[in-house]
Amino acid sequence: MEKPILVIGHKNPDLDSIASALGYAYMRQQEGVNAVAARAGKLNLETKYVLDYFHVEPPKLVDDLYPRLGDSQLVMPPTVTPNTTVYHVGKIFVENRPKAIPVVDNDGLVQGMVTVNDLASRYFQELTIKEMDNAEVDFDSILEVLKGKIWCGVTDKKFKGTVHIGAATPEKMCAGLAPGDMLLTADREDAQKAALDMGLACLVLTLGAVPSQEVMDLAERMHTVIIGTDYTTYKACRLIQQSMQVKYIVPKEYLSFKTSDYVSDVQELMTESEANVFPVLHMGKYVGCVDKTSMLKYKKQQVILVDHNERSQAVEGIENAQILEIIDHHRLGGLTTGLPVFIRQDPVGSTASIVAKMARHRDVHFTPSLAGVLLAAIISDTVYFKSPTATAEDRDTANKLAIMSGITDLHTFAMDVLRHGSALNSLAPEEIVHTDTKEFEFSIGKVTVAQVMTMDGAQAKEKWPVLQKALREMVDKDETNVALLMVTDIMAESTNMLSAGGHEEILAQAFGPKAEDGSYFLKGVLSRKKQVVPLLNEAFNKID
Repeated sequence: MEKPILVIGHKNPDLDSIASALGYAYMRQQEGVNAVAARAGKLNLETKYVLDYFHVEPPKLVDDLYPRLGDSQLVMPPTVTPNTTVYHVGKIFVENRPKAIPVVDNDGLVQGMVTVNDLASRYFQELTIKEMDNAEVDFDSILEVLKGKIWCGVTDKKFKGTVHIGAATPEKMCAGLAPGDMLLTADREDAQKAALDMGLACLVLTLGAVPSQEVMDLAERMHTVIIGTDYTTYKACRLIQQSMQVKYIVPKEYLSFKTSDYVSDVQELMTESEANVFPVLHMGKYVGCVDKTSMLKYKKQQVILVDHNERSQAVEGIENAQILEIIDHHRLGGLTTGLPVFIRQDPVGSTASIVAKMARHRDVHFTPSLAGVLLAAIISDTVYFKSPTATAEDRDTANKLAIMSGITDLHTFAMDVLRHGSALNSLAPEEIVHTDTKEFEFSIGKVTVAQVMTMDGAQAKEKWPVLQKALREMVDKDETNVALLMVTDIMAESTNMLSAGGHEEILAQAFGPKAEDGSYFLKGVLSRKKQVVPLLNEAFNKID
């Protein structure tokens, strides 16, 4: 089954990123495309409130797009069960020439990997060791490998003992026999009788020898199985050794991988291992193998990016994915693709506005709940149309979505959304500076710009010291070179910018001198995208 296309927003997703992923995935599904909404981080409080309000499930969480073993083309060598005879395993090696054969039980659990070396080791043991007391062998398996005939006795039992070749005199031969053993001999009736008196479990007559009635009567009394074969004594002995089940010789220690393992980690571990073939498990069960000598080939995850187009803001491992489309309302950020892609980029206040407009043009109708989520995203991203990024198109789209979702009091709904968007009273300072964060690359290194909304600027100011400390810790931990936090007062339509990491001369060029309270006061500034990022671009570009 083909993997679905992921419709995914940026890291540290805001409501617009989540809503756009949900809306665009729904639209593509209605067009017959196997697409699912995804997210590249945890939900913020505002998004949780909106999704709960409309009873909409959040998109699936995707931590990264690095290729995993489950994305690769696995090799499928023949498999055997633990009860398969060594004889049949050998035939598989001769006929199919696999490097290794997985031993898999009926529940799909791997019991080991058997190689030609394991069979070769058994072969050399056979030259001197005839004991089979470490394994139980079905008489039916012995009959099968010998292509034999049962002369007397029952075969619904197992043999566990020592195999002997009857080449010596009866006296010397019997000296080494014990009850429960097996003797291979040809047409030597004296040896046959002497051995039967010792309580043999099995007498194998080779070279087509036929037992006399006297021998068969004795065997019946001693409960001994007599098997006849046309093979020589030497070959029969070799074949009997191969009648044991593979579970008795397969090494129990082996290296396996899971379908969720990263391809890069698998390649490294395979290089360090002496083995050549490794079983792959999904939920503990066997699904195939990876081969050290073959290149791991994997199919790239197909993605549609919404609400971003910069590498620094994309989910980890985006370079390993195939980007099909980009739907965004931000500046072009230099993300490169290997193939031509569909791009829809409009200068509006919210990606949700673009998604809703595209759906109208394609005659796709959202459910009331999904329309409500998209409406909330437009309200959030445009700060209820107070942001300079807001356009008449955003207002028009919001009004249409309000009708579709059944929202009759848009102002009250907007205030509820924005109130829940403030994380100041519900998150720890460390979470606030990481939640709604965008990363930008400049000549001095990485600059992060986080934003938190408040509807009470005076109350927010009490938290500035702990927020400033959290920003400094980001820099001290080398998470970024410069950390900025926009504390945006929705009601006052202004922002106080907190900073850490130095470069104050450049920041002063962008935002003006610091106020006495240690912040950069930005009157009328609500939008990170349209009012802050352009100032940073201009200031940092002057020093290049």
